[in-house]
Amino acid sequence: MPVFPKPKFAFEYDPKTEVARLRDHKKARAIPKREQGKLLVATWNIANLGAQQRRDQDLSIIAEIVSWFDIIAVQECRENFGDLFDIQKKLPKSYRIIMSDASGNNERMAFIYDSRKLAVLEEVGEIAFPPAQFNLIKLPGIDVPFGGFDRTPYLVAFSVGVSSIMFVNVHLYFGDETPESMARRSLETFAVAKWADLRKNSPFSFTRELLTLGDFNMPKCEPGDPIYKALTKLGLELPEHSTQIASSISSSANYDQIAFFPETTRKHFTGQKGVFDFDTVIFPNLWQNGTNTKDFKAYLRYYMSDHRPMWVQLSI
Repeated sequence: MPVFPKPKFAFEYDPKTEVARLRDHKKARAIPKREQGKLLVATWNIANLGAQQRRDQDLSIIAEIVSWFDIIAVQECRENFGDLFDIQKKLPKSYRIIMSDASGNNERMAFIYDSRKLAVLEEVGEIAFPPAQFNLIKLPGIDVPFGGFDRTPYLVAFSVGVSSIMFVNVHLYFGDETPESMARRSLETFAVAKWADLRKNSPFSFTRELLTLGDFNMPKCEPGDPIYKALTKLGLELPEHSTQIASSISSSANYDQIAFFPETTRKHFTGQKGVFDFDTVIFPNLWQNGTNTKDFKAYLRYYMSDHRPMWVQLSI
């Protein structure tokens, strides 16, 4: 994602007031409290984190939302990871970070997690197919070959309770809406599904529990959408969530998703899952009852994000 332009207008806010609004809305959206025996997992594309000039109060609001979850996968952390670690400083001391090196668009994939609930295990790496296996990544109606990932999905195995879970953090190719871009996006999506299926069936998988989460750039989370079809083709599920809100603040797109297999991780799913639409309650003085939407969205996507976080609760 290119860096968004910095707003040229001035708008100041009281962070404590905005945090209070977010906490009230957290209750309205039924995000559970963190508790023993449960794991709150989230994913959030925080637009160009480290490349846009967020201030201390902006990072405080982002950290407030992050603190509601036991682990959160972050996309669009740029090569400059300073803001990521400034967010960590605002969290309880038990929160840790593990991240990838920068790849496409100079983006890192990162996990922020509470070390009281999760511990990093031995397998940390990336999804990779050798060129000799690129022919495994093919879909009906798509003639162009798979050429690898633009931003390689980042995987980390964690010890959680009495089990272990592999989390796969993705930010897949977007391009544009042309058939060529959609074909490439579909192939990258299917490559994630194919890798997950191979791991599920291998006797040498590090763990049977697997979550793929992040920004899949999925236009619609429904049958018929090519990205949805590619992701679910080999059995990954995308259970519905109560809010049924788009994860993009600027459109109805369901870009961000959390997917898992029904025969493994699905059994831990408590049925609680949602998208947190922070943009509907924050900065009402800038929103001005919908009469200033252009400035509001420009401010939000620069200092906060153009994506909403998605979350899911698991039993552990």
